[in-house]
Amino acid sequence: PVVRYLGYQRACFSNPVSVLGKEVHSTSPCSLLQMGWGDLGVYGEPSRETPNLDRMAAEGMLFPNFYSANPLCSPSRAALLTGRLPIRNGFYTTNGHARNAYTPQEIVGGIPDGEHLLPELLKGAGYASKIVGKWHLGHRPQFHPLKHGFDEWFGSPNCHFGPYDNRARPNIPVYRDWEMVGRYYEEFPINLRTGEANLTQVYLQEALDFMKRQQVAQRPFFLYWAIDATHAPVYASRPFLGTSRRGRYGDAVREIDDSVGKILSLLRDLRITENTFVFFTSDNGAALISAPKQGGSNGPFLCGKQTTFEGGMREPAIAWWPGRIPAGQVSHQLGSIMDLFTTSLALAGLAPPSDRVIDGLDLLPAMLRGQLTDRPIFYYRGNTLMAVTLGQYKAHFWTWTNSWEEYRQGIDFCPGQNVSGVTTHTQEEHTKLPLIFHLGRDPGERYPLSFASTEYLDALRGVTLVVQQHQKTLVPGQPQLNVCNQAVMNWAPPGCEKLGKCLTPPESIPEKCSWPH
Repeated sequence: PVVRYLGYQRACFSNPVSVLGKEVHSTSPCSLLQMGWGDLGVYGEPSRETPNLDRMAAEGMLFPNFYSANPLCSPSRAALLTGRLPIRNGFYTTNGHARNAYTPQEIVGGIPDGEHLLPELLKGAGYASKIVGKWHLGHRPQFHPLKHGFDEWFGSPNCHFGPYDNRARPNIPVYRDWEMVGRYYEEFPINLRTGEANLTQVYLQEALDFMKRQQVAQRPFFLYWAIDATHAPVYASRPFLGTSRRGRYGDAVREIDDSVGKILSLLRDLRITENTFVFFTSDNGAALISAPKQGGSNGPFLCGKQTTFEGGMREPAIAWWPGRIPAGQVSHQLGSIMDLFTTSLALAGLAPPSDRVIDGLDLLPAMLRGQLTDRPIFYYRGNTLMAVTLGQYKAHFWTWTNSWEEYRQGIDFCPGQNVSGVTTHTQEEHTKLPLIFHLGRDPGERYPLSFASTEYLDALRGVTLVVQQHQKTLVPGQPQLNVCNQAVMNWAPPGCEKLGKCLTPPESIPEKCSWPH
């Protein structure tokens, strides 16, 4: 059988398998982007400017309790593709306590060879796989996505920051498969003044073309559509600029919504909707530091990207599989972005690797039978377990937004949301008496339970047991985000010779990366 899996991070997968005794020819797109829980109409955004995603939810299943594996992009994406917490797959730093780290172009590390990525495993079931958009798991040759299971790539290894002068720093390259085809702000322009860029349209066409080619070849496929228009500097193409009541960020959201609509429409035109599993989610919460002009909404939740409060890690999540997943359903399963790894393997009739801990659950029982599984959600910031959710209760062992020094400079991860003793600007330890919140009654994490209450003591017992079991078996991976070096930046990517785009790197001087928060 064939299950196709298209992925959106915004989408994910595809090829036939037997699920619950039925043959499934399932395609799934998986999509990833930096978007907040409160950015979609179906989650209550009052402008109602996401009709296609709202329809996707009406035709599928909404997960209101779905989490990223980290409050930052690179570690979260590594977790999605490995099914493992960043502390296990190496996407963290030990350069400081509880420091967020990612893969800027001076990073030396990347996804380790020893990690098994989803597209690599799906090859065992005959899948073709493509990543469209931002890779973000290392830009040096050994970390190239085509060396880790993908068959095709169109996109960039890093964020679309810039423009740079190509002397102190090079502009970020854009790749087609093995070789660069240009750089951001050069062949792929982004107008920082107006916000105009055609990248989302280019990424959409790459996705549609890939799906059509695989359908003609009757080959199961996995599409990972990892666009980044809602990441500052936010951009949209000309037809969408100025169309949203939410400003430029809303313009980008509207274009993403329109693109998702076109992807789902193509699946209908190809008549493979019942054989296609599609999932839409985000890699971290909206970056409130970029608000209001270039940041989104995390709904009722506290803070945003960079923090382990709910606003930093609870994500919009929609599963769509017409004829298989009952329409108009809401699942209260605690879900994680790592579950897409295990669920995708199950769709393809494959078992997850047995030689390592896999943190992702198979969501098929929840989606197809409404069966819920008790499981914890672990909130890591760098090398530190900051919090855990079990059932309705969330326990914080450490609280921190960012330093007073940064805050006084105007860097605020929780604008307008100061909660005394919770949104702290120093790292506050609560490991002996965690701050515990009931997320059902208090989703904004504003009112910790009384330490003396029976409810607190009962919740503490359950959380303590789960954390002890987790830490007893935890073997941290080799940290990949400790060392930086200006010489490893994107000076001379493969293919630069053909374009006359090779730049001369500076002297190699490895140094510890500085991660301020």
